[in-house]
Amino acid sequence: MSLKDSAVDAGPHRDPAASTNPLERLTTAGGHLNDRSQTPLPVVHRTFANPSPLALISFGAVIFLISVYGLHARGIQSPNAMVGMLVFLGGICQFIAGIMEFITGNTFGATVFSSYGAFNLSYAMIYLPGSGIMAAYIDPTTNAIMPEFDQAISIFLWVWFIITVIYTIAAMRSTWVLFLDLVFLDICLLLLACGFMVGTNGLLTAGYAFGLIVCFLSFWAACAGLWAGITPITLPAFEMQSNV
Repeated sequence: MSLKDSAVDAGPHRDPAASTNPLERLTTAGGHLNDRSQTPLPVVHRTFANPSPLALISFGAVIFLISVYGLHARGIQSPNAMVGMLVFLGGICQFIAGIMEFITGNTFGATVFSSYGAFNLSYAMIYLPGSGIMAAYIDPTTNAIMPEFDQAISIFLWVWFIITVIYTIAAMRSTWVLFLDLVFLDICLLLLACGFMVGTNGLLTAGYAFGLIVCFLSFWAACAGLWAGITPITLPAFEMQSNV
């Protein structure tokens, strides 16, 4: 028995109009039974929104904040003001978007967005005073940050560089905008990891500058998905063609 046949044969609570108008028992836009047997109750059309724009906007926003603070814009030396944004926008919002990608069946988006949501949360914990992470690297005699801190941050970034390379390979059949976004993120993380490891400010400056490119491409990809269908503006994402 098909879904349509079972819907028509609904038993004693069957809608009288179903026998004369079988269209009343078609499935909804969300793929669920358009059941009108209880007329006082609304018919729920279960559909899923695209969570990618939220994830990309949150990712681009926190990368921008990390980069401009790393470049010491307007003379800012302490990056602690970004902790709240890293936790709520970059962490929670992006992690929720990753869970929604799981529900919609997008393995790539679910893996990438959930991972970078965790990255933002873990990065925020470093600068959160209550975590005690920064306090563990402060010399009790001089009250200065020990050189060991830069080495610890370097290894932290090396791990995320390896993870991002894996995601970059996985994006080779997506769009050029997203693929290049991850490529520039690879370069950004590589420069920052090397800069913290060898203590070269030039590498750190270059790494944070590449972070601004990552921010731009993330916003481009987000707007391409967000504006499509709801605004007259259409941004091309440049689909990658594959002969395989």
